Amino acid sequence: MKFKLTSLEKKWVLYDVGNSAFTMMVSTIFPIYFNYLAGNAGISDVDYLAYWGYATSVCTLLVAILGPTLGAVADTKNFKKIIFCIAMGVGVLGCIVLGFLSSWIWFLGVFVLAKTGYSASLIFYDAMLTDVTEPDRMDTVSSHGYAWGYIGSCIPFVASLVIVLGAGNIGISMQMSMILAFLITALWWLCSSIPLLRAYRQKYFSEAGEHVIRNSFLRLGHTFREISKEKHIFIFLLAFFFYIDGVYTVIDMATAYGQALGLDSTGLLLALLVTQIVAFPSVLIFSRIIKNVNPEKIITICIAAYFCIAVYAYWLDTQLDFWILAVLVGMFQGTIQALSRSYFAKIIPAEKSGEYFGLYDICGKGASVVGTALVSFLSQLTGNINMGVSALSVMFLIGLLLFRTAAKLNAQKQV
Repeated sequence: MKFKLTSLEKKWVLYDVGNSAFTMMVSTIFPIYFNYLAGNAGISDVDYLAYWGYATSVCTLLVAILGPTLGAVADTKNFKKIIFCIAMGVGVLGCIVLGFLSSWIWFLGVFVLAKTGYSASLIFYDAMLTDVTEPDRMDTVSSHGYAWGYIGSCIPFVASLVIVLGAGNIGISMQMSMILAFLITALWWLCSSIPLLRAYRQKYFSEAGEHVIRNSFLRLGHTFREISKEKHIFIFLLAFFFYIDGVYTVIDMATAYGQALGLDSTGLLLALLVTQIVAFPSVLIFSRIIKNVNPEKIITICIAAYFCIAVYAYWLDTQLDFWILAVLVGMFQGTIQALSRSYFAKIIPAEKSGEYFGLYDICGKGASVVGTALVSFLSQLTGNINMGVSALSVMFLIGLLLFRTAAKLNAQKQV
């Protein structure tokens, strides 16, 4: 029987379509424009990659610190949508402002603000999964979110790409082309959010009481104690920390990596567009397979595939190598993110989804502090960019071993 999304599920998926446009810009045009600004300031390629990595690490560190606290507050009745709106608004506004900046240091500063808002919004968006669908539909709904997010993000990206690459032919400056590109992305993100904001209702929550903030901290402390006892959740989060670290580092630094290797900018952008296009059918195919295959097996396959991708990156030095890498990433990127999200949503208490997804985000986007910093540090230390990127294979290997342990513990708990 063909799977059909409900109206609310479609609106939830639509936010993935909107925010993915920002992700696509951060992975492609943002670092290229920063490279342009940094080049004008006389910054070397190795330092450019390092500064971009450090800025990304600061973003994820901020969200890792704020996430659990905001998540605990969001679990209070009627608070999840409010905090989600604030975080999204910061991201959208920051995206618009970025186009007007010509100083590389100011660009990095506002980028940190916009990326932090974007990442924070995803904590509450992911936590909404328990409110918009049922446990037996979570894997497929989550997969549809990533799948349509990948293909939907291509629309504003292609429009922005045409403007940026064709600025000279259109008769506008680089600065004006960037203003238009960032504006298109921000408006796409904002407009895609409106249907969810209008329809969403928080189904699972804690009562507000008289002291919302204090009670939120008390619940958060209780949650930390709970997780230490629930070994299947604790080990999964630890595994997730390691394997998703590499995934997000690849997403955040792919274009910066290619630029630092001296590869053609246009070719890099088109290769990353191919990643999005490949990811769309790949996620949907895996979402069908998962109906007959245990999700733990598919997540295991994805982690192992990323380990091989990281090892392959050590020898990457041509445009063709980068294209092959882009296709391979596209095959597994969306699936590992979608199934990790739904897997976690099914093993946690629904009424504490905000708190738990705040912790999930620490182990997710917060983990990429380690990945981006590791790539940046080793690149500067050795003077070899490939060495820094290939070091991520160790993170995937550790993540794989821990995930298999978590899967066994979860299976034992279900018996």
